[in-house]
Amino acid sequence: MRADRLVATLLLLQTRGRATAAEVASELEVSLATARRDLEALAAAGVPVYPQAGRGGGWQLVGGARTDLTGLTAPEARALFALLGPATSGRARPEARSALRKVLRALPHTFRAEAAAAADAVVVDPVGWGEQGRARPALADELESAVVQRRRVRLRYAGRTREPSERLVDPWGLADKDGTWYLLAGTGRGPRTFRLDRVEHTEVTDLPAQRPDDLDVERLWDRTVEEVERRRSTLRATVLIDAHLLPILQDRMGRHCDPAGTHEDGRARAYVTAPRALDVARHLAGWGGDVEVVEPESVRVELARIGAELVARNGG
Repeated sequence: MRADRLVATLLLLQTRGRATAAEVASELEVSLATARRDLEALAAAGVPVYPQAGRGGGWQLVGGARTDLTGLTAPEARALFALLGPATSGRARPEARSALRKVLRALPHTFRAEAAAAADAVVVDPVGWGEQGRARPALADELESAVVQRRRVRLRYAGRTREPSERLVDPWGLADKDGTWYLLAGTGRGPRTFRLDRVEHTEVTDLPAQRPDDLDVERLWDRTVEEVERRRSTLRATVLIDAHLLPILQDRMGRHCDPAGTHEDGRARAYVTAPRALDVARHLAGWGGDVEVVEPESVRVELARIGAELVARNGG
């Protein structure tokens, strides 16, 4: 998150007094271009940092190696801590809570009370109603260390349909998707994403990991999500549903349910997508007669089969 990264950049300059963009990029695990943009953004926002050209140059804080983060306005400080507070709640690791306290102490004194209140103003509970919480896997800590230290990792990985295989990868970042953790990494075949719950064994090697200078992990993850969602939307069914129920169907199916106007009988028309006809049928079976599938016929066949199975098993 950029606000978090800007504060980290400023604290790095506070610690060192002067640092090159390359040093900032290495320390914060971002690309050189991102580090330069962040430094320029700090300067443009009025934070007392300036570049110094020539040998031994770099970016330096005006007046020496100390700052109280006076480049942040009171609203910016509140917004930053409202953002970071939930991420460092009681469910977070002690290191995260400790880091938040240190950043709080670096703020101007007049900002601290409101910033602290903002950090406690929102509670984020990632567990849905009726669901069980999933703890951060211990493997994530080991891989996070490999990402930061830029060490190649040897994985024994079991794909969805394949036998386990050995992979030597360059770890680039981790992603937590609704409680399921993924490793984003470089391989001999290009960028790949690995589910941590399918990793059977890891070994952090002493080999230096390769990392593209222009790597943006967030953008890479967004592309990964888009590709996965595209593969999950290969079959599209047209359905009719009472208009007042359409928002509920959209809430249940998310991006896999798109409104498509109104049918002549007043019901709402929508497109529902999934990888296979069976997957669409399973999503819709619980709606009973509230949903009618117009097409394709394959989904209607699967719904009828599921209905027959239910009658045979539970019809008495």
